Amino acid sequence: MAFPKRKNIQKKDRQKLVIVGSKNPVKIQCTDNGFHQAFEDQQFIVQGMNVDSQVSDQPFGDQETFQGAFNRAKNAKKSFPEADFWVGIEGGVDDFEDQMVAYAWVVVLDHKNQIGKSKTGTFFLPDIISKLIKNGLEPGAADDKVFDRENSKEGNGAVGILTHGHVNRVEYYQQAILLALIPFMNGHIY
Repeated sequence: MAFPKRKNIQKKDRQKLVIVGSKNPVKIQCTDNGFHQAFEDQQFIVQGMNVDSQVSDQPFGDQETFQGAFNRAKNAKKSFPEADFWVGIEGGVDDFEDQMVAYAWVVVLDHKNQIGKSKTGTFFLPDIISKLIKNGLEPGAADDKVFDRENSKEGNGAVGILTHGHVNRVEYYQQAILLALIPFMNGHIY
């Protein structure tokens, strides 16, 4: 995808550029929705780019999952410093009381070195999916295998499948985007 050239955009009325550290359409859409919801009076162009999370393909635990989200935002900023905001979203799993839970961390960075952080709600995975993940599959691949789907991680994912579509994955991530934008929405107290 082509990125707008900053020198051709007037500063006072230009759209702000947000780079998501992933080309996953769900992550791009939830970021676009979240920024437009948080800042209704501003215009944003949201683009995705593939960057390295520098963590395991399937992060385990809060620290590794957060680090993956942070690294995605940081590496997007390093790769495209002309943007206004950079977003990292990383899905992770953890064990809790002998069951596996799934969630995602969101990190938002800006030019002023401000950082916003948030985590989605968690939900418990069925044992059949947990076992596949423990044997090395990512949750999306495990979902595809168990539910006979293709590329569910770029669709409604486990949260959508397990809730029978009542929790939309874009909306699930969008709430975490909004929560990560709190410091930017309230700059006078952060």
